Amino acid sequence: MTTQTTIKVQLVRSPIGCQESHRATVRGLGLRKIRSVSELVDTPEVRGMINKISYLVKVL
Repeated sequence: MTTQTTIKVQLVRSPIGCQESHRATVRGLGLRKIRSVSELVDTPEVRGMINKISYLVKVL
């Protein structure tokens, strides 16, 4: 059995007025409303998505 580490990400700013690709990244991470939290598997792809929209999210 393998245990995968996870990351919790919270949306803290609205993606309205941001680039379309950044809004798509927010949706791709499973975030919808402000203060919504998503628990994701810690992979390089997810880390890159978080890094791209770091000004919109907070890692818990």
